[in-house]
Amino acid sequence: MQVLIRAATVEDIDLLTTIRTSVVQNHLSLEQMADLGITPQVLVDTLRAAPCAWIAEVDGQAAAFSMVDLEAGEVFAMFVLPTHENLGLGRRLMAVAETALFEHHDHLYLVTDGRDEIRANGFYQRLGWRKAGFVDGDDVRYEKSRAR
Repeated sequence: MQVLIRAATVEDIDLLTTIRTSVVQNHLSLEQMADLGITPQVLVDTLRAAPCAWIAEVDGQAAAFSMVDLEAGEVFAMFVLPTHENLGLGRRLMAVAETALFEHHDHLYLVTDGRDEIRANGFYQRLGWRKAGFVDGDDVRYEKSRAR
């Protein structure tokens, strides 16, 4: 298995949305994404503004991605195709995302579904993220500080 982590480009918008809409937990359809203001044009504008997303390719196939908000210090997205889970792609993408964010911030955050059955919670905790509190109902905010 050959894994390549590369910066996402505007040509990758369809790949990003395909991966995002393929997940089982925390699934959103294209319509739900649009309702949240996450449209292909918004993604294009975001990628053009700054390097802020990375794709993990396995044997030449896009299998996962991460995306950050550099200004806010937020890991905005981290998704892996169900067929490629448990290969370490998420861990590798989070390392790239954290490195990019720590170049601009001492403290980072992310928000995800906080329900106990959501596997992402354990994943983030294993990577050193600490639960900071609940937001917007069942969502939870995680924070991570730069190691000194």
